[in-house]
Amino acid sequence: MPWVDVNGIDIYYVEEGRGQPLVFLHGMSSCAEAWFQQFAFFRDRYRVIAYDSVNHGHSANSPRHQEEPDRADELQGFLAALGLERPVLIGNSMGGDTILRWAVRHPDRAAALVVAGMGILTEGAVREVVPLDLETLFLPTGDSFTEEFPRREPRLYERYLRIRSTATRIEAMRHPRPRGRTLADRATLATRVGAIRSPMLIVVGDRDRLRPNAERLRELVPHAAFHVIAGAPHNAYYERATEFNAVVDGFLTRALGTAAAGPVRT
Repeated sequence: MPWVDVNGIDIYYVEEGRGQPLVFLHGMSSCAEAWFQQFAFFRDRYRVIAYDSVNHGHSANSPRHQEEPDRADELQGFLAALGLERPVLIGNSMGGDTILRWAVRHPDRAAALVVAGMGILTEGAVREVVPLDLETLFLPTGDSFTEEFPRREPRLYERYLRIRSTATRIEAMRHPRPRGRTLADRATLATRVGAIRSPMLIVVGDRDRLRPNAERLRELVPHAAFHVIAGAPHNAYYERATEFNAVVDGFLTRALGTAAAGPVRT
């Protein structure tokens, strides 16, 4: 369970396996451990890595009265700290947004990109961070899952609540940091994503409110593969891990080549 200094902030990460690195980026209020189903699927053929972004999970908090650090800068700093030259980047929601903002600065640096539950955000799609009630201990999930999921998979749902509801994240939600730079970056993203040359897969659930944003991203990046998971919510990678993993696995085999990706699961 290692930590690494990234731009002066103590960042926690998890790592398993060997080979081509896959770096997983979690969504807002989530954490690296939420990718455990992807780790179990890919770790026998890849070096799988996930980290807790600043103000999340087991990483450190940023100063309360400063703007939240740029997560694209954080990603670049993390890759540099671990010496990762051509990783595959896989991100959900906020993690997908971070990947896009990083990739427009480094159009061909990644071996491949997987953007899940994210696209080109409009002003109305960006939600304000409302300070958390002081009595809250387990963070709400909003519309990240289907209504059936807590009843169908109560242990899996409760596990998600526990692993992300850390003191770091609760502190950050009680005292939200400004996000000015990130929001300004997003405002120009639509004009810049067309320059991305790394292979890209866009994955979205058909019940995800951000599906139109994902479809807009597909239009702006013509070479990107696009896949809709039927019946899946915003956190398709977690609730529908089997389908999500299969789609990503097939894409990586095509993007990296069979030799690089290892044997294809059937």
